[in-house]
Formats: sequence, structure tokens, C-alpha cells
Amino acid sequence: MAEEPSHKGLVVFQGKGIRRIWFKDEWHYSVIDIIAILTEQDDFQTARKYWNKLSQRLREEGSEVVTNCHQLKLPAPDGKLRETDCANTKSLFRIIQSIPSKKAEPFKLWLAKVGYERVQEIENPELAQNRVKEYYELKGYPQDWIDKRLRGIAIRQDLTGEWKSRGVQEEKDFAILTNEISKATFGKTVNEYKQFKGINMPNQNLRDHMTDWELILTMVGEKATTDITIAKDARGFPELKHTAKEGGDIAKNTSKEIEQKTGKSIISSENYLHLTEEKKKKKLIEEK
Repeated sequence: MAEEPSHKGLVVFQGKGIRRIWFKDEWHYSVIDIIAILTEQDDFQTARKYWNKLSQRLREEGSEVVTNCHQLKLPAPDGKLRETDCANTKSLFRIIQSIPSKKAEPFKLWLAKVGYERVQEIENPELAQNRVKEYYELKGYPQDWIDKRLRGIAIRQDLTGEWKSRGVQEEKDFAILTNEISKATFGKTVNEYKQFKGINMPNQNLRDHMTDWELILTMVGEKATTDITIAKDARGFPELKHTAKEGGDIAKNTSKEIEQKTGKSIISSENYLHLTEEKKKKKLIEEK
């Protein structure tokens, strides 16, 4: 059985996003994204044509670098997963050497640093958590929100770990199960909730835009799903889909009780960063 890629993410070099995916125990990066940066092209079609010509030349030279590239599924601008040429760090160094660019040397240094950080995180998972924390701090999130977000990540990992051990392998099945929890908790699938909040970028994570209560209820739904799944020893997709809904129902009932007591809806079309900025502006006005 072929090894399935996992741990998809996005890294940034000088303000430009680069898609990457964890495959065969190492990071693989989108070749097109890197070529677009090195050739200073904003048009991906132009970058793709450049890569087509470059890969043809490398083949003619007898280089194995193109053969070592893998067609892996990464999010495209339209939000869909599409097969994209991806290369590991070693292959990318060879590709970069073939591209005349003033950004080549700083990119090599950055690439080596990013790859090494991942090795460190495998050996010491606490480093990964610290880096995530720093990331949210730089984006302006307050400490109490960050604490909830990090706890939510841990709960999510526990849940997906249980799903994997109980027969879920396909990415689409993870998405379906997640949507079962979301629909039960909030009455919306993840994509419907994104649209509700006005999140248009496909790579943006819905949870990064959630308010405190939305994050807490997401944790309640996923933690309840994990515990119910273990208690019932649910196995296979149909049974796991049922326990996912049960976990989401618990979060929904919690939400209803809070709304009855407060008279306010927990589901919000606002995103947390926007609310935080509004609070800061209000505080500055009051101080004046």
C-alpha cells in the first residue's frame, strides 16, 4: 500500500506562501510555488510554464531531480485538492541551483532552517506547540484565546488518532466525520460556517476565526466524540459517523443552555481577530 501524505500546511518566505505536505517522513514542497517566488512571478500559469521548460532541460541533462518529484494533492486557489509536483529539500536545492535568481541563496538558508525545525519538533513536540503559540501572538491574538486554541489542537489530535486506529484512512472521511460534529454543534458544515463568517481564502482555518465560545463548543463536541467512541468501542466509518453526531449533539445542548441563560446567540458571523481589534479601538477611545 502506498504511503498516504499527511500534515499539510503552509509556510511563508518573504511574505509569499508555499504549500507543503509531510510525505515519506519528510517535507515536500510545491515546486510551482517556489519557482513563482524565485522568478518573481505572481501568475502561476507563467511559473508552471517555466517549470515545464526547466524540467525538460533537467531530463535532457540526465538529472534525476524531476523523477524524484511526486505528484501530491495540495489545495489549489479554487479550494479543491489537485495533484501538484512536489519535491523534498534535497531535490529542491538542485532545482534552485538551476534558476538564476537573487533570492536563491536566502531561500536555501530558509529552506534548510524550515526542514530542521520539523526534525526538532518530531524529537520534542513541545517545540511545535511553542512555535504555534508564537505564530498566534504575532498575529495579535490574546493569551487566553491562544490557550484555548492550543488545547483545541490537542483535543483534535486525540480524536483523529482514535479515528485512524478505528479504520478511517481517507481524507474525505475525516472531513465527513468533522462535518457531522460541526452540523450537530452549530447547524452548519465547516464550509458553510466559513461562508457564514465571510472566510473566502481556502487555506484559512475556520478555528482561527472562532470566538471564545465557538472554540470551547468545538472542543466539547470533539472531546465528547472521542470519549463516546472509546466507550462504545466504535469501529468502521458508519459507527464513527454515529458517535460523531452524538458528540456534536452534546455540544449543541450545551450551546442551547447557555443561549437560554444569556439570551444571546453563540454562533457569530464575526471573527475573533476583528472583535479583538474593535475592543482595542474602543479602549483607546475610552482612554482618551
